Amino acid sequence: MAKHDIDLSPLFHALADPTRRAMLTRLAEAPARVTELAEPTGLKLPTVMRHLSVLEEAGLIATSKDGRVRTCAIVPEAFQPVRSWLDEQRAIWEARLDRLDAYVMTLMKERET
Repeated sequence: MAKHDIDLSPLFHALADPTRRAMLTRLAEAPARVTELAEPTGLKLPTVMRHLSVLEEAGLIATSKDGRVRTCAIVPEAFQPVRSWLDEQRAIWEARLDRLDAYVMTLMKERET
């Protein structure tokens, strides 16, 4: 990995958990209080806070506190490194599959002759 590349490990770690992905899906709609995010999970608040901590450490969400209310908001630009990496992987595999397709077509043509 080049020195200028962003470490994708924390991002993929954060995205690996279905509970965290559900929280991100909810936050994509609008910012939400921690209690709102905890409600559909059925998890205790400390567990939810650990999930939110992972998301925040990965830079996928930002939190703010107003009195006793903590609000979370998604950080859309934080997903760009993941998207870029996935786009690169897609291009690599599409090129490989194109070469395989061309090879198979060549073999088929050789069999016909």
